[in-house]
Amino acid sequence: MSASATNRRIVVLAVFFALLLGTTLARAFWLQGIKGAQYAAMALRQHRETVVVPAGRGTIFDRSGDPLAIGEQAITVYANPRQVVNPREVTLAVSRLLHLDPEQVYPLLADRSKGFVYVERKAEPAKAAALEKRHIPGLGFYPEERRTYPQGRVAAQVLGFAGTDNTGLEGLEKSLDPTLAGKPGSETIVKDPAGRALSVASTRPETPGSNVRLTIDSQIQATAEDVLARTVRQWGAKAATAIVMDPYTGAVLAMAVAPGFNANHFATTRDDRHRNRAVTDTYEPGSTFKLVTISAALQEGLVTPRTSFELAPTIQVADRVIHEAEARGTERMTVAQIVARSSNIGTVTIAERLGAGRLASWINRYGFGQQTGIDFPGESPAFALPLDQWSGSTIGTVPIGQGISVTPLQMARAYSAIANGGRLVTPHLVDRVGGRTVEHGPGRRVVSGKVSKEMLSMLRGVVLEGTGTAAAIPGYTVAGKTGTAAKVDPNGHYSTTNYVASFVGMVPATKPRLVIMAMVDEPRGAIWGGVVAAPAFQQIARFCLQHLEVPPDAPSTAKN
Repeated sequence: MSASATNRRIVVLAVFFALLLGTTLARAFWLQGIKGAQYAAMALRQHRETVVVPAGRGTIFDRSGDPLAIGEQAITVYANPRQVVNPREVTLAVSRLLHLDPEQVYPLLADRSKGFVYVERKAEPAKAAALEKRHIPGLGFYPEERRTYPQGRVAAQVLGFAGTDNTGLEGLEKSLDPTLAGKPGSETIVKDPAGRALSVASTRPETPGSNVRLTIDSQIQATAEDVLARTVRQWGAKAATAIVMDPYTGAVLAMAVAPGFNANHFATTRDDRHRNRAVTDTYEPGSTFKLVTISAALQEGLVTPRTSFELAPTIQVADRVIHEAEARGTERMTVAQIVARSSNIGTVTIAERLGAGRLASWINRYGFGQQTGIDFPGESPAFALPLDQWSGSTIGTVPIGQGISVTPLQMARAYSAIANGGRLVTPHLVDRVGGRTVEHGPGRRVVSGKVSKEMLSMLRGVVLEGTGTAAAIPGYTVAGKTGTAAKVDPNGHYSTTNYVASFVGMVPATKPRLVIMAMVDEPRGAIWGGVVAAPAFQQIARFCLQHLEVPPDAPSTAKN
């Protein structure tokens, strides 16, 4: 080989190595100078991991301080499949100690395309601890809180529930979620190249959620639910609702629904069982609505309890003929007798004196067709026909509770206005948040104290000698009103088989401490409010009076 050829080869090699060195230097400059910060951050992330530390969810208590919803300690078990050495052996250990299905666990641990999988969220601490002692590579553990309802079915529709991530999904758990949830913290963990934790670099503490105290009395609530469950079974009913309310403050002591459900098993419960029917469901009230018509006429000065009317067995209103619930001849009745005997003809006669415009105004004044403002999500305003849509026969149907829809809560609120001397209060469920009492206004006046006393006296007649005698309680005076209303079928006609039976009462009637509303949907065998709903009211009221130690106001009527 000639010297010139050798020199050319040396030059080529020199150029090649020069280019290689230049490329390497350029690559080094690119990685260290331009992309250096990015790769440094990536390396830091590989050796450091920030873990969110969930905040403890606030406890929900009843009015006496008994817990209704609490947070329990649990352990979440997770895995990094890339670090699991033998997926089959680990699956057997995990399945045996956590009582899981191996066929569901193995695919998770064998999938090396993922660096993180949940093995079990919120496992029992004892089971998770037994697994952690095995020191199995690839498995990890961290504490989490599990929402638990220690009283099971009690107030389930009121409380609602929180999901797996401790976020409120329904009921008060949902509406109070910002208050109950708190603020999560964090921990930054330093790891070795294998991903094992070495130390905690920094922490940001979590802020626990605030506790909430309700107006609900868990013992009254449980009793009301039991009474409703028995009533539904006895009458083969579709559902039932009850409300126990302090008429002066609007505090709801019980809001019960049957059928109920166990809030701890919400995920496996039918959605329709979750619904708080006392707030969301509407119905035609029937004769319980006569309170609005009669009290309006009293307040307008059109009648007194002693005003009498000659009443035929039927009355024609436009194109409609109104009948009594039970056939009778022509009779003279006072307003008090019209209320006690729940006369449709008498009530419509009084409504015609009042007139459509004033009656519509009174319906609005009592808050029908509007939300009550209760601190519970999803409240229905129900429906009151606007005056400009009234037909000629409306003055014959609405005064007796037909052609208008209400919620059970709206009816309890209306009767509370009569019980407390004439003020329409705002119902509420939340008493305190943290250490702060939630303020509720005094309400607004709808009728005078004189009219409320007159109505109370007449409603006592319903229980003493009218349609509500089954609501009587030995030792106490009771005032109230029965209601029986046919439901509207899908074709828009009144059903001949499906009814709503209801009773709304106040006790003791001399100075009411409680308003109790009981409504039974589609009872079978009997349909009348005085037969189906009044006994449920009586059972709930008797327990409440004993539980709250309310002294008898009519001791002469007490039985041995």
